[in-house]
Amino acid sequence: MYTVKGVAKLLDMTEHTVRFYTDKGLVPNLKRDKNNNRLFDEDSIRWLVGAKNLKKCGMSMEEIKDYVDLCLEGDSTIPERYKIILKQKEAALTELAEAKERAAFMEKKAQHYLDILNQKIPDNTNPAKWKKDNMPVAH
Repeated sequence: MYTVKGVAKLLDMTEHTVRFYTDKGLVPNLKRDKNNNRLFDEDSIRWLVGAKNLKKCGMSMEEIKDYVDLCLEGDSTIPERYKIILKQKEAALTELAEAKERAAFMEKKAQHYLDILNQKIPDNTNPAKWKKDNMPVAH
């Protein structure tokens, strides 16, 4: 059995986050000791890992709670859980595509600055050097 502190260290989470997740009902059947302190067994840790991963994938606490509740209802909810995962997968893929676009922009920007540093082109990135009649498009 793990305490909040122990499970937080084990899962690289803050103690506050562990408590928050349990307070939101994301760890079903959580055990408590005689002083009402949370105790985590292997099942509790699996629920917490699942919630942590879903959160990292962009799901809201409410969505994760709905997913947990569906899991507790059993196999009859597999089609609904599958739809939730597909929706989240699409959101993650969209986010990935946007991140790739941002990375490509920054790569182009870095190359532009490298060309300036190597004196291949003049510095046209500094608005203080722009002339009214010769304003460049921002790179």
